[in-house]
Amino acid sequence: MEIVLTIAGSDPSGGAGIQQDLRTIESLGCYGASVITALTTQNTLGVQSVMPVPTDVVRSQLEAVLSDLDVKAIKIGQIPSAEVAHVIAETLRQKFSIFNSHLLQLVEPCEKFSIDIVLDPVMISTSGRRLMSEDAIDVVVSELFPLCTLITPNIPEMETLSALSGFEAHNYNLLIKGGHAEGTEMADRLCLANGTQRIYATEKIESTNLHGTGCALSSAIAASLALGYSLEESVARGKAYVTEAIRRGKDLGIGHGNGPVFNPDGILPSME
Repeated sequence: MEIVLTIAGSDPSGGAGIQQDLRTIESLGCYGASVITALTTQNTLGVQSVMPVPTDVVRSQLEAVLSDLDVKAIKIGQIPSAEVAHVIAETLRQKFSIFNSHLLQLVEPCEKFSIDIVLDPVMISTSGRRLMSEDAIDVVVSELFPLCTLITPNIPEMETLSALSGFEAHNYNLLIKGGHAEGTEMADRLCLANGTQRIYATEKIESTNLHGTGCALSSAIAASLALGYSLEESVARGKAYVTEAIRRGKDLGIGHGNGPVFNPDGILPSME
């Protein structure tokens, strides 16, 4: 069984974060391991507080997992502080022989890396709570982005990234999620560092249960990469997975606010 590591925050209500990641990874037939970066107080009504995990604890979690388990892919979610971002980048470079970012500006991301990394740059919760400090954004971009096979910002996150001095979108593989756009379609745009672009469009399903969709998408893509699918195939599988999870979860009725999506085993439609 292939192992996927998720590095993200904890959601005690189970709808997003580590909890959603692990359910998604395991429903796609992989084994999920986790490193917790933040302890959040949240439920379907919103995020009340965020407490970053101390950097030495983040480092020791990473070292414990990576020294023992044969991890095939990594999903990175909530990174609450610059210090946590630096520790993650430093540890991954040491483990997987990843080079410093200034050496990677002219090569396709992950071309020389020994593992696939999918990063969901979670910045603001649906309820408006900041999940990543402003100083962390610069470190994530400079130290973690160059290590990634794929980065999955939504439209507001992409606007924030584009406003940063020194951010060059064409250096990275980006999946720009279209959930915030108006219209009847959910159109996500895959923009590869080699200049290739592809649109993944599905119907927009009206639902009040959308908690954790970004977590599920990035985790499904990471799991698919671990299973040996190409990047474009993995994005297609991730998109199909989340669409079906939203469809099945629209009447789920968990909590009194923005409820979670539904992700049992066998949810992914046949892609063969």
